[in-house]
Amino acid sequence: MSNQIRILVDCHVFDGTFQGTTTYLKGIYSKLILDKNFHFHLASNNSEFLKTIFGIHDNVTYLDYKFTSKYYRLIIGIPSIVKKYHIDFAHFQYIVPPFKSCRYIVTIHDILFMDYPQYFPLSYRIKYKYLFKWSAMRSDIVLTVSSFSKERIQKYFKINDILITPNAVNPIYFEDYDKKDVKNEICIKYGLKDYWIYISRWEPRKNHLSLLKVFVENEYHRNYSLVFVGNDAIENKEYRRYFESLTINVKSKVVSLKNIDFREGVLLLRGADLSVYPSVAEGFGIPPLEALAAKIPSICSNTTGMSDYTFMKSMRFDPDDLENMKNCIEENLNSRPDTYVLDQLKKTYNWEKSAMKIKYAIENII
Repeated sequence: MSNQIRILVDCHVFDGTFQGTTTYLKGIYSKLILDKNFHFHLASNNSEFLKTIFGIHDNVTYLDYKFTSKYYRLIIGIPSIVKKYHIDFAHFQYIVPPFKSCRYIVTIHDILFMDYPQYFPLSYRIKYKYLFKWSAMRSDIVLTVSSFSKERIQKYFKINDILITPNAVNPIYFEDYDKKDVKNEICIKYGLKDYWIYISRWEPRKNHLSLLKVFVENEYHRNYSLVFVGNDAIENKEYRRYFESLTINVKSKVVSLKNIDFREGVLLLRGADLSVYPSVAEGFGIPPLEALAAKIPSICSNTTGMSDYTFMKSMRFDPDDLENMKNCIEENLNSRPDTYVLDQLKKTYNWEKSAMKIKYAIENII
């Protein structure tokens, strides 16, 4: 179609490990590419890998960047693609190129470093405060993933016109499964029987220490193991000191699993007796919703991005209040998500709804 709207999607994040931005782009564009009124140019350093993510479509062109350097990509690579393919819109995560030759869309997932500077190096805060604000001001469409992030961007960057395009839960989490069979498989693979799970990478703001303290000091280790699933990001020395002070028997009930792939992560979640997400600060925070979809008792922090999860009601706690966390655990440990919660989850967080918001925003500008 000669009158298709041409959209460049910067997919360089797929060149690294999967994270929130890759999940977001995969979810959004897996839906948008079904609309033949658009032609999508998906660019990364490995277009063959992108094809395995999004598939082959007659309205999708896969492109390889000529540069691995992010500076060359932004300054030279992307502008040349925009010119060559007559791009109408280009979509970026957080940072846009300095030279503008088409309309820009930017998704700023969070600016947590503004409210929680103690968790971020000074150099990071200075650099990204400028770059994120500059990128938002240069863009024609500004997106974020939660009401919390929208409010903070409006406050600090003085930009009012922001669309919320939330993340959504992968349909696999809603699939039926046999709990007994899953537990047997987990027992064979990992030697785990009854356990709680926390899925998150390791860094201080993720608050692993508070959950460990609640687990140990209330002697939950007598009946459960505590399983942390996630790779290292920023060392938490305080956690390490506390863990090393524990007895051998208690330590044996605290398990850390790293480099777990997606399918194995789903299996581990399904086998859990409780999912806890005590993070202090998140732009969104998808694991509590995935646990609900899998019909696992799920509790989470009530701060930042998770403050949007109003339908979780008594399933949320103050991450800085260990007694409140313990009470929330006691209240929810043996309860499964009810129909209302699952209906609200499906209604509020789905990729088609987020994709349509972007589509309408683009069409309103054209």
